[in-house]
Amino acid sequence: MAPDLAGSQISALLETVPGIASVLRSPVADALIGMIRAGAGIGEYRAEDAQELVQFAVRRGLIGAAEGDRVLQEVRRAPKKARASKSATKHPRRRPVARKRSSKKRR
Repeated sequence: MAPDLAGSQISALLETVPGIASVLRSPVADALIGMIRAGAGIGEYRAEDAQELVQFAVRRGLIGAAEGDRVLQEVRRAPKKARASKSATKHPRRRPVARKRSSKKRR
């Protein structure tokens, strides 16, 4: 049996071998990135990403299997046009602009 790698050894390996990080990347991480982009309206929604995240949540005990199945069924039934239009109409929130204080002190 191979010994387990410590965190520092993994970091060193990732820095040493170019491109290995993309090979070792978790499918859950890929699905999470895809869903974030889809939610922001800069990426395309993929049912495979939703399924991967639901399976991860079920495996970790974050949600029950029945709830995961219900969510996936709801998403599959939702028309693509509705999903696309919702993400396309969202606008990013603008941060308030700080006002400069005048150099004169108020009395």
